[in-house]
Amino acid sequence: MSRYNRHIILSEIGQIGQDKISKAKVLVIGAGGLGCPVLQYLAAAGIGTLGIMDFDVVSESNLQRQVLFGTSTLSVNKALAAKKRLEDLNNTITINAYPKRLTSRNALEIFKNYDIIVDGTDNFETRYLVNDASILTNKPLVYGGIYKFEGQLSVFNYNNGPSYRCLFPSPPEAGTIPNCSEIGVLGVLPGIIGTMQANEVIKIILELGNVLSGRVLYYNALSSEMTSIKINKSETEIQKVINNKPFFNSKEEEIKCTVTIPEISIEEVFKNNNLQFIDVREMEEQPKVTSINPLYLPLSEFENNLDKIDLEKTKVIFCQAGIRSKSAVSILQKYRINNSYSIKEGALEIIEYIKKNGK
Repeated sequence: MSRYNRHIILSEIGQIGQDKISKAKVLVIGAGGLGCPVLQYLAAAGIGTLGIMDFDVVSESNLQRQVLFGTSTLSVNKALAAKKRLEDLNNTITINAYPKRLTSRNALEIFKNYDIIVDGTDNFETRYLVNDASILTNKPLVYGGIYKFEGQLSVFNYNNGPSYRCLFPSPPEAGTIPNCSEIGVLGVLPGIIGTMQANEVIKIILELGNVLSGRVLYYNALSSEMTSIKINKSETEIQKVINNKPFFNSKEEEIKCTVTIPEISIEEVFKNNNLQFIDVREMEEQPKVTSINPLYLPLSEFENNLDKIDLEKTKVIFCQAGIRSKSAVSILQKYRINNSYSIKEGALEIIEYIKKNGK
């Protein structure tokens, strides 16, 4: 009663709600930048059984954002180090550590023991594996992603809602998307997104509020702006596991999404004529790419301003990091506005290319 008093005195939660939390079983895949705040707040909230899966060890570069660890845990497996720290935070719950890599051989067996899966991974291969395994075991998946100064959040496979493949039908080619170790990330950003993931978990357990299913929330740490877009469903199959690749194939289950997002590189863009450049960032975001005279159409207002789209031209859409632009293209596809592409690179890279090549 004392530990969870601030929950219990909330009329929307009460003792009944706290009992639901104490009976819940949540598995967090990845104890990194996103996983650390998720684990910290779920343990503090009193999740009855908390699973932690991570094969990696703590390195010094992790300490900038992975707040469960310290210098005393350097070179220690993250799942084990997180378990020890969380047991000190809350010794009344069960914490299971899985100090190993998630694979197509162990995913289904582990997932079936939990109610909710949380994606705290940092690579596409594991992310698709987590998604497919969640669908095959019929578990809601709380997803978070970060890139430099931007984050995104959604809940997949909730009450037969859309999956991760509805947002990104297939993984990008290996090496085309850099991770945090290659491109960097603002240290507080995974804390913000991870805490929001923990909030979605609590909402699912309590059946409280509006769970972020069928929508993706985008957050920009530089502008402090949030936008969201809807995700629609269509049909495709889970891909087959071959040579331990993280995709499943099942005749019993199908993931509903077939939309592919056409992408184009900066180099390819300037080989074409008759283009309409569209900047889907918020108006105050910098730097501006004035040399190509783009149409400014923030993603938050995009769907309500389709009349400004030039149907006769090839639509080339960009944002700060190549994430929101994909969402804008998917909106155009929904309205059957074709000949539209998301620029793979962000605004800064576009400016640098123009300067270098005199475009």
